[in-house]
Amino acid sequence: MPTREALPEDAAAIAAVHVASWRAAYRDLLPPAFLDSLDPAERAAVWRARLTSADRPAVLVSTGADGRPVAFSCFRAWPGEGLGPGPTAELAALYALPEVWGTGVGRALLSASEAALGSDGFREAALWVLAGNARGRRFYEAAGWRPDGEVASEETGGVLLDELRYRKRLFD
Repeated sequence: MPTREALPEDAAAIAAVHVASWRAAYRDLLPPAFLDSLDPAERAAVWRARLTSADRPAVLVSTGADGRPVAFSCFRAWPGEGLGPGPTAELAALYALPEVWGTGVGRALLSASEAALGSDGFREAALWVLAGNARGRRFYEAAGWRPDGEVASEETGGVLLDELRYRKRLFD
């Protein structure tokens, strides 16, 4: 599927992907009432603000046959320091519509995101994945990402969840 830089007019479609993916991927991790309360219109406003911000993160979308986004990634310079030599990026999000899971869309988008990060001069990247998200962890591990031992806890939907930090060298 074609991948391109996201445009502000993609905000609603990105939000729809974001909400649908959360509802499917986290249904066993978060309360149903919380997932049901996710509002695509509210998320669209957040994404529109991000996509029009002067310091916007990089956002890529993979599009279906109709040109609408079916997956997206978001990345930026790592907000912290001390992850090792060279500039480090954060892959802050990578989500796809559940109906395209297992079709290679996510793998292609991850590969395009890694290539873009490398082109931007980043030597390595890091991301956070929920410890209970077995599917997500397998996805990243199959692409060469590895947990580095760092664990953070975050409350989402009234549930305390552990997140594992994964890292990958983009090139040597």
